[in-house]
Amino acid sequence: MNAEVIVTILCGLAIAVGVAGTIIPVLPGSILIGVSLLAWAIWGGAGTLGWVVFGIGLVFVVAGMAASAVLTGRKLKQHGIPNRSVLVGVIVGVVGMFVIPVVGLFVGFALGLLLSEFARTRDFRSAVRSSLAALKATGIGILVEFALACAAASTWVIGVWVNAVT
Repeated sequence: MNAEVIVTILCGLAIAVGVAGTIIPVLPGSILIGVSLLAWAIWGGAGTLGWVVFGIGLVFVVAGMAASAVLTGRKLKQHGIPNRSVLVGVIVGVVGMFVIPVVGLFVGFALGLLLSEFARTRDFRSAVRSSLAALKATGIGILVEFALACAAASTWVIGVWVNAVT
């Protein structure tokens, strides 16, 4: 096994972790995919093909990160949910990650968001409605980023196959 094969295997593993990281916030996500594509372009032995794969994959990665942020932000503004509520959700989510293994981040985020919205609106039904809208917006952003991360990973897989055949 030569160095190029080892680099390809390590980059593939890192890309897989990156794709999972777009869904599981504890893991690194899209940025890890971009760095892995760059590493494969430099050390993977594919030459020009490696740089083409890096360029195309990076477009998918950047588009996924941007679309996630824009779509989530737009939906939050449509529902009048302030950034403060989301920040409280993130903070309680991080605490929840240490209190409840595996699902604590998700439970903590939802609970923190609900409590922050209840403190802001003083109406439980309104707080539930806006919290659900925020969770839905966040979920849509995550799914879009996941889909584009999968497209970047697929680009790399195609690049590896083309490199192996030529």
